[in-house]
Amino acid sequence: MSKKELIIIAGISGVGKTTVLEEAIKMASERGKNYRVINFGDIMFEIAKNENLVTHRDEMRKLPLNEQRNIQRLAAKKIASMSYEENIILDTHITIKTPKGYMPGLPIWVLEELEPTGIVLIEAAPEEIYARRKRDNNRKRDTEPLERINLHQIYNRYMAASYSMVTGATVDIVKNKEGKILEAVKDLLSILL
Repeated sequence: MSKKELIIIAGISGVGKTTVLEEAIKMASERGKNYRVINFGDIMFEIAKNENLVTHRDEMRKLPLNEQRNIQRLAAKKIASMSYEENIILDTHITIKTPKGYMPGLPIWVLEELEPTGIVLIEAAPEEIYARRKRDNNRKRDTEPLERINLHQIYNRYMAASYSMVTGATVDIVKNKEGKILEAVKDLLSILL
């Protein structure tokens, strides 16, 4: 049995990735194209929690690097097995900020397991991301200056291009401008269909 379509959707915290994704998936389903949305962080958290390594999701990026890598590997294997049954959209982060710098969210051993067909970055202006993070009381997020938010998005672009080189997956960027979510949803939908 061969794998189905697997598209990686990524963006930094506060970009509105999940909101854009949920609407695009709903519209794709209405047009007859169904995807199962899997959040890579949720799968990693499930694994880390079962191993008694963390109690909440935001603790994972503070784990020792070797622990993070092992959790990534286990999550990739689980997701790859799911992609034989249905089309998958993998909601994830391209890079992860750690105390020692940015690490790839999807290192080569993860990409080789996943074999994605496409990579889509959701981006927004750093000022908009900063404001969205301030309004979100559901997560324990670090406060970052605008320059660091911008730099994180730049790193994501570099990593997405590198991931494409390894996998042959296409890469595109969807802009999620404040107050114009429908435009972002339509742009993502055109990629999914």
